[in-house]
Amino acid sequence: MSKTASLASNLYAGGLTRKQVVAWRNAIFVIFGLCGLALASWVSRIPSVRDALHASTLQMGGLIFGIAAGSIVGLLASSHIVARFGARGTIWVVLCVGGAGFALAGVGATVGSYAVVLVGLALFGACFSTCDVSMNVLGGANERVLGRAIMPIFHAFFSFGTMVGAALGSLAETIHLPLSIHMGGIAVLFAAGGIIAVRFTQSEHTVEDGAEPVPDDDHSKSWRGRLSIWRDPRTLLIGLIVLGMAFSEGSANDWLTLATVDGHGASKATGALVFGIFVTAMTVGRLSGVGLLDRFGRVPVLRVSAVLAAAGLLIYILVPALPVAVIGVVLWGLGSALGFPVGMSAASDDPKTAAARVSAVATIGYFAFLVGPPTIGFLGQHFGLLSALFEVLVLVALAGLVSGAAREKHRTGPLA
Repeated sequence: MSKTASLASNLYAGGLTRKQVVAWRNAIFVIFGLCGLALASWVSRIPSVRDALHASTLQMGGLIFGIAAGSIVGLLASSHIVARFGARGTIWVVLCVGGAGFALAGVGATVGSYAVVLVGLALFGACFSTCDVSMNVLGGANERVLGRAIMPIFHAFFSFGTMVGAALGSLAETIHLPLSIHMGGIAVLFAAGGIIAVRFTQSEHTVEDGAEPVPDDDHSKSWRGRLSIWRDPRTLLIGLIVLGMAFSEGSANDWLTLATVDGHGASKATGALVFGIFVTAMTVGRLSGVGLLDRFGRVPVLRVSAVLAAAGLLIYILVPALPVAVIGVVLWGLGSALGFPVGMSAASDDPKTAAARVSAVATIGYFAFLVGPPTIGFLGQHFGLLSALFEVLVLVALAGLVSGAAREKHRTGPLA
């Protein structure tokens, strides 16, 4: 084989070298991690924000709603923005604007202005969700080029970012660091780190060797075309997968600690420890899941994941002995780990519709995070938190039943 032929055989889609593809992958790791860092930094300082604003519980709920409302606006607009500017350009802009919104919220809290904090958080929420869609589009493209599953590891880096953000938030609370300095510093890191990382990414329109360039079609040329993706049954079925698994993850984030204390009679410290076990199980599941996805494919892995999550939920809900319930938490976390990232991979399979489909699927998934906490709270008020978790069990079972919608196209490629 000639030197030229040997070199060509080592090229990836679009003529990219291994060094370029790995740099692209690592850059997406950084972007996911920065998003987790920023989100956890806000969550870790909520008590300080409340005290600084002298806000009531209802007013704090308004701030959280501001983030949620901004996120929904960002999700609904994201496919159109990505289609117009590309995922790389979109990430560059929203990290800068989102960082500014985050810093503004810190300044507002410092000066005691509720309105300024609300505006800053709404702006941050809109940019955060737009970045979420964009980085999943880029991650899906990188996965196609690599020819192997890697999306779960991208989402694991988000988890790593939340761990670092929570630790830094705890340190900031310990040393009484002013909110404006803490949130301003995170904002600079969020924007600057993201801008540097974006330079090493590639276009989401990179195609497989020998394939024709991705043409503009009705899904990318007009708002009506991009909105038509919502009429595609596959979009809705993938959305159900993400909805069920996001609901499973979100319910644990919101209620596991309290359910362990109230439902299993544990101490507050033990409740926090059990939640830590769940998060750890999810992170392990995402890191180890890529090998399983490469070997068995999405559908079998999703079905087993749904069975694990359902079994874990049943054990946690029905078994009063806490040590056994903790085993259920481990299974619950492992089973919940791959649904969201695999759903994003499936939504990104077709480059022509990736931005529109990822936006639609992410919107359905975010619905779980928005609606899940109050519905479980309502049911828990009337039937107890443990019994309320049967709602999660139903949605996890539904996700398992429709997992065939995530079946991947055949892809081959050199491994990085």
